[in-house]
Amino acid sequence: MCGWRGTTTYPIDWTTGDTASLYEPVIEGPEDDWEHHNADVQSRNVPLPTELATLLEQVKDQLLGLATDVPLAALRAVPALERTTRQAARTAARNAKADELTAEAIGTGLGLSPDTADSRLNHYALRH
Repeated sequence: MCGWRGTTTYPIDWTTGDTASLYEPVIEGPEDDWEHHNADVQSRNVPLPTELATLLEQVKDQLLGLATDVPLAALRAVPALERTTRQAARTAARNAKADELTAEAIGTGLGLSPDTADSRLNHYALRH
């Protein structure tokens, strides 16, 4: 969760129109603001390399297929994947700290608030 709050207010006039329509799941003004915010955040995020994104999608598909067809094989693969991600997270967090990146820069790159980014880095750096 990024903590974003829209700055524009969209008052609801309860005296006009069909009150049932006020409970529709999408109210265009706030929805448009949210989509604009998400597009802005995504444009500043550090993108995953295409090759890695493809590999991650393939791993996901393989694991989900195994979980359905051969659940014990999936259960055997999961700890290996967890060890790999733990090691990568710890190394990346320590390198980001060694590079003296600010929480603001890390937050921007990851699409998080600076506090959340700092907390995440500390969590990853201290994981065993």
